[in-house]
Amino acid sequence: MSSIRRCRFGVPGLDTILQGGLPAGRLYLLEGQPGSGKTTLSLQFLREGVRQGERCLYVTLSETAEELREVATSHGWDLKGIDLFELSSVEQVLGEGRNQSIFHSWEVELGETVRLIKQEVDRLEPVRVVFDSLSELRLLAQDPLRYRRQVLALKQFFSPRSATVLFIDDLTSEGRDRDTHLHSISHGVISLERFALEFGAARRRLQVQKMRGATFLAGYHDLSIQTGGVEVYPRLVAAEYHNDFANEPTLSGVPQLDALMGGGFLRGTSTLLTGPAGTGKTTLALQYIGAACSRGERCHVYEFDERIDTLVKRAETMGVNLVRFMDEGLLEITQVDPAEMPPGEFAWNVFQAVQEKHCTMVVIDSLNGYLSAMPQEKHLLLQMHELLAFLNQSGVTTFLINPQFGLVGSMDTGPLNVSYVADAVILLRFFEAQGRIRKAISVIKNRSGKHEDTIRELFIDSKGLRVGEPLADFRGVLTGTPEFVGNDAPLLETRDA
Repeated sequence: MSSIRRCRFGVPGLDTILQGGLPAGRLYLLEGQPGSGKTTLSLQFLREGVRQGERCLYVTLSETAEELREVATSHGWDLKGIDLFELSSVEQVLGEGRNQSIFHSWEVELGETVRLIKQEVDRLEPVRVVFDSLSELRLLAQDPLRYRRQVLALKQFFSPRSATVLFIDDLTSEGRDRDTHLHSISHGVISLERFALEFGAARRRLQVQKMRGATFLAGYHDLSIQTGGVEVYPRLVAAEYHNDFANEPTLSGVPQLDALMGGGFLRGTSTLLTGPAGTGKTTLALQYIGAACSRGERCHVYEFDERIDTLVKRAETMGVNLVRFMDEGLLEITQVDPAEMPPGEFAWNVFQAVQEKHCTMVVIDSLNGYLSAMPQEKHLLLQMHELLAFLNQSGVTTFLINPQFGLVGSMDTGPLNVSYVADAVILLRFFEAQGRIRKAISVIKNRSGKHEDTIRELFIDSKGLRVGEPLADFRGVLTGTPEFVGNDAPLLETRDA
């Protein structure tokens, strides 16, 4: 079976959704409310055609050529190589002929407009055409039946010319939001949406509703408009990605800590580090990051709660030089503002870090902050599960940091289902001994193998982490209200002591 010739859109994420681009030589509908990104996306479509040496035509009935150039300039583009055909006024189309009285003025306006468009297409013979927009054509037609006949006539006109055509519809017609007639005559339909949350930036998303004779990634996909154009973030489907990797343990550089995990975490697993604030969850993750970078592995930290400068200084106090690893290109730390970044964009950034930069370890700090910052986002935990499945199948060791509510007494992990989210769970707790606040560490779950069931002391100083002997002389450490029942010999002291 011969392969379908594809017309790349010029937007990497959208081309991924379309499995390489639009089937060439067909007519497509690009619809969405004003402000959803239709004009910017269509200009990117034409600019990609120019890059490939194709003749491109932009027919505008609504915006002037100057307005289009302003849009292009805002993204740092020029429209060189794109033919602009502007029909923004009736006088420009008809001249003095509009004052005739034999026909209704709207009949002449529509017919003459379409005739001029066809004449320009025959003159230029473009390979890509953008028609902006159908709303103006609908106004000229006035009668719905006449309008639909004219759209069908345009489709039949373009069909033998092998041009890839984008019809833009801004959904400003009264009544229904979708014109089912346009959907039926179009070879494919791409819908853009813009909606506002109660807090944070407006969200945009895209959906390919139909694409005849071609496969595509269905469902909603987040998008954003940035300087430089529209960015589309395909919905992540973990089942489509699987890499063979060695099923070996990931070591921390602290033998006692690795022993607690039964020899270390296996690659391709996710670990939830949970406990009250201040127990050392981020510090524990940094210990693994430092050890991985020292082995020459690439790592990525996504920081939701803490400033990067604070994180770097904290690592220095325990003897981990993150700056050196960043200078060597082994470590990248990204400050994430979840109020501005949609979850689809975050998942796509992680995907690129693994696929393009070959990261083998990812830290998300913190998962609880990420979930809490976007209470209106639907199915956020399901998206996170899909992301973790992708990381696991790619052989990436993932650490999820999740603060518990309260400091002592509670083991509530908030909205997280521990068994659903992570392969392994490490619990850190405070306990009191000899009038001092101390830290305890234990492994309460490990799908990848055996682990110690002991509760050990965790000690952090300028030389890194230390893990002590099992706290056999204490009872009730996990509850945060331990009871001393033995002697204090197992407790750790400072290295100087």
